[in-house]
Amino acid sequence: MELSAVPIEVPDGVNVIIGQSHFIKTVEDIHETLVNASATIAFGVAFCEASGPCLIRTSGNADDLIDLAARNAESIAAGHCFVVYLRNAFPINVLKALQQVPEVCNIYCATANPLEVLVAQTALGRGILGVVDGMPPAGIETPEDKEDRRALLRTFGYKL
Repeated sequence: MELSAVPIEVPDGVNVIIGQSHFIKTVEDIHETLVNASATIAFGVAFCEASGPCLIRTSGNADDLIDLAARNAESIAAGHCFVVYLRNAFPINVLKALQQVPEVCNIYCATANPLEVLVAQTALGRGILGVVDGMPPAGIETPEDKEDRRALLRTFGYKL
C-alpha cells in the first residue's frame, strides 16, 4: 500500500466539501440539494464513479467551480468520492441537507482552509483515509480573541 497527501485547491472566496457516496445518481441528487439550499449559491460538483466506465461525473451552475471540482476529484482519484465547491454560501448552509442525500455515506471536510486529502493506493484502487484541514493550533484563545470570534460571527450574520 502506498500513502500520499493530495493537495486540494481552495481559492479565495470558495469553500470545498469532500465526501464519499455510493451510487451514480449522487451528482444529480447533490445538484438538486444545493439548488434547493439557496437561490444565490454558485457550485460545482464532481463524483468519481467506482464501477462501469469509472468516469468523473460533473454538474453545477458555475463553470469555473465545475472545472475546479473535476480537477481536484481527478487528483484524489478515489472511488465514490465527491468534491463540491461553493461560492455565495457557507458549508453550514448546506451540510445537513447534503448529509440527508440517501447516497452520501460520509463527509470528510467542509472548509476554506488549506487542505490535503490523505489517500491510500492498493492494487484495487485508491481510498480516502482522512484529511488535513488547515493549520495546527497556535495557542488557547485570550479574552480579546473571544471578542474577535464573537464579532466575526455577527459580521457573517450567524449571531445577533
